[in-house]
Amino acid sequence: MSRTRPTGLLSGMDEAARLTRAGRLAEATSLVQRLLRGEGAAATATPPDPTILEGEFERLDAAPGPEARSAASDSAARNRDRPDGWSPGARSKKAVRTGLGETLRGLAARLRPMGLHGTGAPRPAAEPLPDGASFVTESFSGASGTRAYKLYVPANRGDGPRPLVVMLHGCTQSPDDFAAGTRMNAFAERHGVFVAYPEQPASANAQRCWNWFKPEDQRRSQGEPDLLAGITRRILRDHPVDPGRVYIAGLSAGGAAAAIMGEAYPDLYAAVGVHSGLPAGAAHDLPSALAAMRQGGSGAAGGAGAGHPVPTIVFHGDRDTVVHPQNGDRVAARATAAATGLGMEVGRGEAPGRRSFSRTLHSDPSGRTLCEQWVIHGAGHAWAGGSPAGSYTDPQGPDATAEMMRFFLEHRLGSASA
Repeated sequence: MSRTRPTGLLSGMDEAARLTRAGRLAEATSLVQRLLRGEGAAATATPPDPTILEGEFERLDAAPGPEARSAASDSAARNRDRPDGWSPGARSKKAVRTGLGETLRGLAARLRPMGLHGTGAPRPAAEPLPDGASFVTESFSGASGTRAYKLYVPANRGDGPRPLVVMLHGCTQSPDDFAAGTRMNAFAERHGVFVAYPEQPASANAQRCWNWFKPEDQRRSQGEPDLLAGITRRILRDHPVDPGRVYIAGLSAGGAAAAIMGEAYPDLYAAVGVHSGLPAGAAHDLPSALAAMRQGGSGAAGGAGAGHPVPTIVFHGDRDTVVHPQNGDRVAARATAAATGLGMEVGRGEAPGRRSFSRTLHSDPSGRTLCEQWVIHGAGHAWAGGSPAGSYTDPQGPDATAEMMRFFLEHRLGSASA
């Protein structure tokens, strides 16, 4: 994606706002999506893509009713715009939410000169690889299709089979972007861990989001879960990976996909990391996806679909305006629903120069932690403790990468067979 402001973008946004005021919401949504892809306003119309919900579409709502549209005066719109982020229950009764119109009015002002990747600052160059390490692109093809992935092979491989972490990027991201932002390769090198970064192509989703809300992409041996499991098994076959120490994690849409993978393949993954994501079963179509992102996945906190609970670590900012923070609670609830006799311990902390957090541990009678939930105070929709070399990162947060790696290496499958 270009890092300069697209020509005519702001004028295009004005046209999108005009279409919204006229009640032509589908056309306005399609126009904004074309502009964000770098296409002109006069490009051939395409159906609105629901998965643009990430990034700049922080407040996308369902289409407003007639009463909301009639109340959408310019003065009311100014009262509704809240650049300071999420504030549950703080909206005045006079401020009527108008869905897409609210998004469009604030969007142009929030576009950054260097692009739409979550930071306007030029990004540092990627760190050089250690001697003996590699970070190369591979491809997997199976019954459900083909996906490319990047694989980090550490120089520090030690003796015997090594762990593997599968990392699922968020919308608009790429494997390189996600690797740079999370710094997972540096931690993998330290611990002698393989890391795979499957890539979602634009042909599967216009914004490169994993399709966590589609029923066909939520089931074992079907769709994207089948592809991701296939990539994991290919690496197990081709590299000295310990099948008892395979883990999967993701951000946002990737976090939701990781939660699905943990439930669909409890025999493959020893632990799961969900950062700013949603629980498995949070949605089954576009309307339920919108509802889950706005207010939490209703009905998704029930018992896990897996035969046994999979250890899960959860991170979520309590001021996330893209994926409602309640989704973090629901991920934790679903991860612990099938377990009995769990104890709960809540702690709080704050490192100098970093955000404060609350951490809840759900442990079994033997002391084994089944779920670890981090709520990061004041944080939005970004990888905690990440590097500005990647998109959607919050360097002020506690280090999610370090904590995930620590959590993962504390767990292994009960059986070594994958």
